[in-house]
Amino acid sequence: MLIGIPPLLGPDLLFTLRAMGHGDEIALVDANYPAQTDARRLIRADGHGIEAVLRAILAVMPLDRDVPAPILRASLNNDPAQRGAVHHLIDRLGAEAGVAVAALPGAELYPRVRAAHAVVATGETALFANVILRKGVVALADSA
Repeated sequence: MLIGIPPLLGPDLLFTLRAMGHGDEIALVDANYPAQTDARRLIRADGHGIEAVLRAILAVMPLDRDVPAPILRASLNNDPAQRGAVHHLIDRLGAEAGVAVAALPGAELYPRVRAAHAVVATGETALFANVILRKGVVALADSA
């Protein structure tokens, strides 16, 4: 155990988050997503819903403030004009983090998941509950 690190973040996920650089993306996918097929690097978070995994990652990973929306999400029926309860939740978590969330159609989202630095397969049962986070930087204070 570590102090201040959400226990949900196990060694593999912590290693991956730390290894990612500015602009790298990590995808969190629902239980129906073919994660094993699409992942360059697969991390399992079975038994955990998208909210818990997203909150844990947002607690330790900076988001990219140089893009309009560092959180991208799926949309109900792959139509950005539609959203379900899980999408409202993701949008709210983005607002709490002070960043914009953009809904993507499936034709844009799925290639980005496949290109992501890593894919976290959650146990989320809601449909179209897929999220991509773009890593930002930690601004260090001037040491002069």
